[in-house]
Amino acid sequence: MEFQVIWFILWSVLWAVYFMLDGFDFGVGILQKFLGRNREEERAIINTIGPVWDGNEVWLITAGGATFAAFPGTYAMMFSYLYSALLIILFALIFRGVAVEFRSKVESEAWEKGWNVAVFLGSLIPALLFGVAFGNIFRGLPMDAGGYHGTLFTLLNPYGLLTGVFFVLLFIEHGSLWLALKTTGGLNEKAGRFANVVWFALLAVAAVFLVSTKFATNLYANYLGNAALFAVPLFAVLALAGIKVFAVRKDYLKAFYSSCLTILTVTFTGVIGLYPNLIPSNLDPKYSLTIFNSSSSLYTLKIMTVVALLFVPIVMAYQIWIYRIFRHGPTAEEIAKEKGAY
Repeated sequence: MEFQVIWFILWSVLWAVYFMLDGFDFGVGILQKFLGRNREEERAIINTIGPVWDGNEVWLITAGGATFAAFPGTYAMMFSYLYSALLIILFALIFRGVAVEFRSKVESEAWEKGWNVAVFLGSLIPALLFGVAFGNIFRGLPMDAGGYHGTLFTLLNPYGLLTGVFFVLLFIEHGSLWLALKTTGGLNEKAGRFANVVWFALLAVAAVFLVSTKFATNLYANYLGNAALFAVPLFAVLALAGIKVFAVRKDYLKAFYSSCLTILTVTFTGVIGLYPNLIPSNLDPKYSLTIFNSSSSLYTLKIMTVVALLFVPIVMAYQIWIYRIFRHGPTAEEIAKEKGAY
């Protein structure tokens, strides 16, 4: 039992870190269409994520691998029940990666515009569908002994779409702060103004999401059973407020850190409410997939725990080192002027 709980915590951390890191990549990809006034600015925007976007996606692979290894029953059902949505996300991520690398390979405005559209859609679609997927998991899927009774369009219910919009706004705010932090001149000013404006929309949708969650899900049950858990959503609210406080002061580094903390605590708020479920059934709770009825054997979990304790810190140290290496590099605008830039 202890190892199943440990892996539920690790599973939660992996998803939270993925959303925190790839979240600003999604935001930057979406904002390129709105903040880039010309080819140079569009290239400068993409350059801010050029050195790190592919490393950030590693956390998605790790989160998926951890689900497969620790909770194979959940992994199997998730990729069966949510197959269409996950396949769309996969194709979108592939096109985004190809677009980031290929857009500068030909000196043609039409070529770049085509790949810019791929970057935009490859960022917007996963951001939206990840939110839709987790919204439906929070809500519970219509499954029983006969399997899953739903389609791709069943997932596009009001609460699922609301969660998708919430995710998109979180990532847009995150991406705009990243741009404000990594650019100079006009782009820096535009990104900062955009972050301040989008924050109000994010706050409004977050409030609606919290109220809707009370009626659409059972996530608050764990919190009502243990009031100390309310510290996590409280930290999320404080971190969200911190974004605005620091963004107004143009202290974009602290605002970005506040955004990171917001995404982490929002993710933890959701998974704490899920525990011990991984995919609850909204037809009959006895058909819910939990960390206990869908986990690997105890022996497997023990081996995985040892491996994780050895290698996850190494991966984290490596990624911190990468971010440190690029922290004082040339500005995105300077790189954009160089031939062969991203």
